[in-house]
Amino acid sequence: MHPILFKIGPITIYTYGFLMAVAIISGIIIASYRGEKIGIKKDIIYDLSFYGILGGLIGAKLLYFIAEAKTIFKNPKEILYMLTSGFVVYGALIGGVLTGYIYCKVKGINFLKMFDLLAPSMAFAQGVGRLGCFFAGCCYGKPTDLPIGVVFKNSPFAPNGVKLIPTQLISSIGNFIIFTILILYSKKERKQGKVAALYMLLYSIGRFLIEFLRGDFRGNVGPFSTSQFISIIVFLLSLLLLNYERLRGVRDS
Repeated sequence: MHPILFKIGPITIYTYGFLMAVAIISGIIIASYRGEKIGIKKDIIYDLSFYGILGGLIGAKLLYFIAEAKTIFKNPKEILYMLTSGFVVYGALIGGVLTGYIYCKVKGINFLKMFDLLAPSMAFAQGVGRLGCFFAGCCYGKPTDLPIGVVFKNSPFAPNGVKLIPTQLISSIGNFIIFTILILYSKKERKQGKVAALYMLLYSIGRFLIEFLRGDFRGNVGPFSTSQFISIIVFLLSLLLLNYERLRGVRDS
């Protein structure tokens, strides 16, 4: 669509990068606002966000390398190009959550409480981030004749001049819906980990389904794409967290 937002002399501002920055900042603002209401200091949220973002970037790149392992083995020089392009959202989530867990452990902070607080922000940030994907043309959908199809004309990623399913916009809307559900769900006091578990559940379902519409190569594990395979694991873990007390009661009875 519009991969370049604007140019100022030799400086080029890319729409994807700009919207990623908006996604991160908006997510932190939302978390800070909600955190103040439950007595969590902004400094903690800022620090946790910084380390979470750093861990997320590393995780996103590592999972991308794993998904592209076959390409790297065939042509090792490709890894030089991949250093500056290509990320996997699930890698970012796993890396960010793992880094956040380590940070909370070191600082003696309740991890589940922080995950519950940050989950809606993560969903909102993903919604904004997918808009960046749309303008760049990455994460594109399969060819379609449906009226909702979009045609990219100058994308460095999507096939140009072909009507494609706007998977980026569908994902964006889905993430904003998840954000809304989580905000409403968290208005009532819940046991720790429930908001985070609901986020994981909803996101894994949405991601599993949208993968059927994606047209870009994303690696595979058997009949599933890499993200679908991870979605199954995340879905099962989220079900376990949501029903932990019930399962524990059955075991103890």
